[in-house]
Amino acid sequence: MAMADTFVLFGATGDLAKRMLFPSLYFLHAEGFLDDDVRILAAARSPRSNEEFRAEVASWCCERADGAKQDVVDAFVARIHYLAIDVTTPEGYDELAAKIRENGKGKEVVFYLSTSPSIFGAVCQGLKSHGLSEPPHRIVVEKPIGYDLESNIRINDTVAEAFSEERTFRIDHYLGKETVQNLIALRFGNRIFEPLWNSQTVESVQISIAETLGAEGRGGYYDEYGAMRDMMQNHLLQLLCLVAMEPPSSLNAEAIRNEKVKVLRSLGPITAENVEARTVRGQYKEGFDPDGGKAASYRDDVENPKSETETYVAVAADVRNWRWAGVPFYLETGKRMAERKTHVVIAFKPVPHSIFGDDASPNELHIVLQPEERITLQIMNKRPGISAEGMPLQELPLNLSLSEATNGQRRRIAYEQLILDALTNNPSLFVQRDEQEAAWKWIDAIAKAWAERGMEPKPYRSGSNGPSAKHVLTERNGHSWYE
Repeated sequence: MAMADTFVLFGATGDLAKRMLFPSLYFLHAEGFLDDDVRILAAARSPRSNEEFRAEVASWCCERADGAKQDVVDAFVARIHYLAIDVTTPEGYDELAAKIRENGKGKEVVFYLSTSPSIFGAVCQGLKSHGLSEPPHRIVVEKPIGYDLESNIRINDTVAEAFSEERTFRIDHYLGKETVQNLIALRFGNRIFEPLWNSQTVESVQISIAETLGAEGRGGYYDEYGAMRDMMQNHLLQLLCLVAMEPPSSLNAEAIRNEKVKVLRSLGPITAENVEARTVRGQYKEGFDPDGGKAASYRDDVENPKSETETYVAVAADVRNWRWAGVPFYLETGKRMAERKTHVVIAFKPVPHSIFGDDASPNELHIVLQPEERITLQIMNKRPGISAEGMPLQELPLNLSLSEATNGQRRRIAYEQLILDALTNNPSLFVQRDEQEAAWKWIDAIAKAWAERGMEPKPYRSGSNGPSAKHVLTERNGHSWYE
C-alpha cells in the first residue's frame, strides 16, 4: 500500500480540524496505519509557534482518545509542523513549498482544504504557480461545494485548472461511516437481499437525518444555505444513491460512482406544478431541548428576525427506472428535532394473503447510523404460549449491532477511513464531479419551484418531530414516518 509522504492541512486551527481531522490522524498513527515517514503540515493564518500548536493538538487528541498514552501522543505530534501563512498571498506559498520539499521530501502530497470554498480557487492557483499541483499530488475538498449548480461548476472549474478529476477528492464524511459502507456489503455481499431489493417487494424507503442542535455557531453559513443545500444535497442524496443504485461491476471507484450518478439522473423532477405536494419546508420556533431546557427560535439563534431559511425539509422522491418504479423515497432532515438519529428504513410489502388475520405486519429493514450503528430486520414470529384459536403473531427483531459484533471496539470517526483513502490514493468513497452536478441540478429545481410558488417555511416547535404538514407526504400513499 503506497502512501503519500506529506499531508498538508489548510484551515488547521478550525473547528473541523480540532474535532475530527487531527483526532482521526492521531488514531491512524496510534493503530499503525500511517507510514513512519508521513509528515503533517498544518497551515493557518493565526500566529503561534510549532511547540504551541503541537501542545494544542495533543490536548485535542487526549480529549477525544480515552486513555491515550503520552508517548504515543508525543510521537504523533512530532509529525506535525505548523506554518502561519496567508494562503491568499504568493509569499505564503514560498514558505509552504520550501517546507514541503525540505530534505528531499514532498514526492507525493495530499492537500486537504478544510476552508471556505470561497478560497479554493486562490489555494489551487497558489499551489499550481509553485509547482505543487503536478501528479501524483492530489487535493481533498470539503462539501458542499458551492451554493447551487452554477457556483458548483465555477468552483470545480477553478480546482480543475490545477488538479485533474482523478486527483480531486470531494469528501462527504457520511461515506466514511461504517454503517454507510455496510449498505454496499449488505446488498451485494448477501444473496438473500438483492432479489428482494426492488419495486416488486419494497413498499417504500425512508431516509431521515435528525439533529437536536440548532443553527447556533453556524448562523452566517446556515442562514445562506438552509437544510436543503446543507444536508439534502449531499448526505441524504448520497444515502439514497447507495440504497437505490444497481450492482456495480466491481469495488472499483469508477464503477461505484457511475452507478450512483445513474440514480441521481433518474430522480423524478420536482417543479412548481408538484412541489407543494412533494415537499415540506419548516423552520423551528421556540421550544425545548432534549434536557428539557428552553430552546430559542431559529430567527433568534441566527439573529435574523425576518429569516425565511428552512431548518427542516422533507421530500417525497421517486427513482424512475425499472428497479424502483412506483416506490416512494421519503427523505427528511431537520434541526432541533426530538432526538438525534440517522436511519434508513426499507419497508417491504405485506404478504399477498395473510392467513393470520391482522396480526401479520410487513417486514422492515432498519439501518441505523446514529446515535448507535446497527442493522435490524423486523420479522413475524409466533407469540409464545398456547391459544384457544388461531396462531397469534408478534414482531421480533433480528439485530446486528456493530458495537456488539466488534466486542465494544472503539467507534471510529468517519474521517479516519477517508483520510487513509486519500493518503493511499483510493477514491472509492469520494464524490465525482458529475455526481455533484446531477445532485445540484435536482436541488436547484426544487429551490426554484419553492420561489415560484412562494412556499414559506412552516413553523415547528423545537424538540418536536418537525412540521405536522410532513405527514401529508406519506399519508397520501398510505404510509407513515418512522419516529
